[in-house]
Amino acid sequence: MKKMQFLLLLLALTAAVFGQVKRALTFDDMIGWGRVADPQISPDGQWVAYTVTKVDKSANKSNADIWIVPMNGGEPKQLTTHSKSDNSPRWLPDSKTILFVSTREGSAQVYALSINGGEPKKVTTISTGVSGLVVSPNGQSIAFASDVYPDCPNDDCNKQRSMAADESKVKAKIFTHLPYRVWDHYRDGTRSHVFVMPLTIPKAVPFDVTPGDFDTPPIDVGGSVDYAFSPDGTELAFVRNTDPMVAVSTNNDIFIVPLKNGKATGEAKQITANKANDNQPIYSPDGKYIAYRLMKRPGFEADKYVLTLFDRSNGRLIPLTESFDRSVGEVAWARDGQSLFFTTDNEGYRTLYGVTLPSGKTPPMVKQISQKLYVTEFDLASSGTQFVLCKTNIRQPAELWRIESDGRNLVQLTHMNDASLAQLEMNALEEFRFKGAGGTPVHGFLLKPPFFDPSKKYPMIYLIHGGPQGEWGDMNHYRWNVQMFASRGYVVVTVNPRGSTGYGQKFTDEISQDWGGKVYNDLMNGVDYVTKTYSFIDRNKIGAAGASYGGYMINWIEGHNDKGIFKVLVSHDGMFNPVSAYGSTEELWFNEWEFGGTPWGNPALYDKYAPCKFVKNFKTPMLVVHGQLDYRLDVSEGFQLFTALQKMNVPSKFLYFPDEGHWVQKPQNSELWYRTVLDWMDAYLKK
Repeated sequence: MKKMQFLLLLLALTAAVFGQVKRALTFDDMIGWGRVADPQISPDGQWVAYTVTKVDKSANKSNADIWIVPMNGGEPKQLTTHSKSDNSPRWLPDSKTILFVSTREGSAQVYALSINGGEPKKVTTISTGVSGLVVSPNGQSIAFASDVYPDCPNDDCNKQRSMAADESKVKAKIFTHLPYRVWDHYRDGTRSHVFVMPLTIPKAVPFDVTPGDFDTPPIDVGGSVDYAFSPDGTELAFVRNTDPMVAVSTNNDIFIVPLKNGKATGEAKQITANKANDNQPIYSPDGKYIAYRLMKRPGFEADKYVLTLFDRSNGRLIPLTESFDRSVGEVAWARDGQSLFFTTDNEGYRTLYGVTLPSGKTPPMVKQISQKLYVTEFDLASSGTQFVLCKTNIRQPAELWRIESDGRNLVQLTHMNDASLAQLEMNALEEFRFKGAGGTPVHGFLLKPPFFDPSKKYPMIYLIHGGPQGEWGDMNHYRWNVQMFASRGYVVVTVNPRGSTGYGQKFTDEISQDWGGKVYNDLMNGVDYVTKTYSFIDRNKIGAAGASYGGYMINWIEGHNDKGIFKVLVSHDGMFNPVSAYGSTEELWFNEWEFGGTPWGNPALYDKYAPCKFVKNFKTPMLVVHGQLDYRLDVSEGFQLFTALQKMNVPSKFLYFPDEGHWVQKPQNSELWYRTVLDWMDAYLKK
């Protein structure tokens, strides 16, 4: 009997190891994945530092820690285990010390930690906190951004001003200019400034090197990539918008300021005069050039970024990717200073490219390095022969991979989520192409549900991306996770219609001032194509969902679904009334570009593509989702939409988040979002 029990146990263990029964993805699976990000290769090329963010659903929060893994592969090592967030690891030149940002003692500050162990040592004590840590190439200084009162001369003044505001019983605000709020918060009179702090001077304090009533980096389309040290640390390049009303301006420019011992030793000098967006300055290793990204059309945030060189000796500008019909993303210099590397959206992937500097009569040469990979971030080793990529695909959240500089020998370095993924049945994306409006080729992806049976008919969910200058790609994300939609037994289709990035600038441009035109026809042609091409799709059970611009398009479809193609709709943070959306948003340049001016200057276009003008046609069941803290598309857009649906007696429901902005980010809110959205789809597509 005991022998039989032993044999049964052995068989069970063998089945568990070699024949594990897989299952469909659940929310707890997805939310439990470790989120790998921010790869940083040590100067000696031996280690890669990175962050891993883990979500505690029960506590309704997330927490990040610092890890390292050998560059040649091997066992990773967790360096920090604090209950507060540790992020932004940055190496010092000795390759033994990492600086990072942590909230472990309250406000975010910089700490130093040996990779050999020991307790972190606090480096900064600025009361207004730290974000966007940058270490100078020589390791002698750091730079970071902090929100300060522009008229305060020192940290004590900022501290007292903040305490007074917190303790005041009066919470009223007086606005004197635009914007008075951004994304999910109201402006409080502070400005983002860049501080520099020497590491070689005992008891040094940070110095504000970008004083004035301006934001550095800019409050929108900006970040820590918008300031950089020269190789010798004697100069800082930074990005600033000095236009009187930044709510209608994308006129970010690059400035330089001389430094000594962390202090600015002269006035900042503007080096770009372009009226459109200039950003992401980065010095060449020899200090001869500053490379940066340049747009040409003022007021258009989705114009093509051209990688451009500024010659520091004579001020000459040298465009490098003028003839390359893609927009440049993240940029890094090659170690020899003779070329640069960058990412770009490319037909549903985020691809790594290189470009050489011109030489004599030889023009810059652009070369593709990675093939059909979705690269979210990358770093280049000091040898110049290897990259570390943060890479994802539809069946795998982001992990770190090593690749040769010629695109060969892709090797996975981290395996944070292997155990979870081994239990899950998830299919790969399938690509297809069809003719959109005017016969223009349009690209899309199809995802089959787990345990797919080709003999069955499946309901379909059609997802529409936001932006509108965005894309669906072969990647795994925690919001609008395509596998989560498929997990309920749906075929999921994602199409990149007019306005999408990665298909050339003309294709991207063709949505502006045409929000319900060619893009709508592209999308409808996509539905027609997949239902005729794939026999396993039940054309009588199709639902659609989208957020931001995708939410707008869902609202547009609601008023134009006269053939009843869609049986159910989900609109998340979508524009309903372009006129009221203009008056309540904080980013006016976007609406003015997309609708050809102001509502009073071009009322015809605001009317032409206004979903609110087609309420009389509303009849498709719709779930409306909106957050109170969404200041890009105000919650009133959702309220107006729901009111119209209710007045028209359309089956409808409103999922309202009082504590979320444009995105649903809190774990338990996210769980409610997925459950509500998918249950709504089930109610109409699985009858």
